[in-house]
Amino acid sequence: MPSPLDVAKGGCFITGIGTGVGKTWTSAAMLGHARARGIKAAGMKPVASGCEWRGGEWRNADAELLLAHSMPGLSYRRLNRYAFARAVSPHIACGEEKVEAPLILQDYAAVRRQAEWVLVEGAGGWFSPLGPDLDNAGLAAALGLPVIVVVGLYLGCINHARLTLAAVWQSGLDCAGWVAVELSPAWPEADQTLVYLRAALPPPLLARLPFSPQADFNDLALEFAD
Repeated sequence: MPSPLDVAKGGCFITGIGTGVGKTWTSAAMLGHARARGIKAAGMKPVASGCEWRGGEWRNADAELLLAHSMPGLSYRRLNRYAFARAVSPHIACGEEKVEAPLILQDYAAVRRQAEWVLVEGAGGWFSPLGPDLDNAGLAAALGLPVIVVVGLYLGCINHARLTLAAVWQSGLDCAGWVAVELSPAWPEADQTLVYLRAALPPPLLARLPFSPQADFNDLALEFAD
């Protein structure tokens, strides 16, 4: 299996086939893989809902995890410009605040000047809205990054994975690869499903992350090929 650092030069946009499929764990593991290669890498989550007020600002647990696994010296707000309190879709959680792609692009450019490889994690699935006028597909297109799709392994994931890949291509973007994430410790059809997905999805499988109730990101980073 190829490394995400080799198939997505300079960075990638992380999307999932739905919500709760393991995007943030995958992103943190990729950042650990980059760190093990001696690459200065950063993970961004520009839009996040379900945040808590800490240290005088709204902070998101997923964004903080990416910050913890990124190179040192980065500003939290550069990585997560839009942090909304309510744990609902960002286009609802944002209220009257407008989510603006140009501001996210400015943040990305600033982070890119510091890091060699930048991962940008979306919120929800490919067409999930980030605001009234912006969704993940639109943000990914504005960034122009290759896309890596996170596929949670569950009944129905084959259809969701193929639909997501088709949507990425329809958006005119390159899918550099995909990552399988085991969401259950004992789903008996996981192996057969993975065999089918590897045959059905043209982009390469980059890793299979095992189920874990508590992630060890050093171990998960080892699942990505060197």
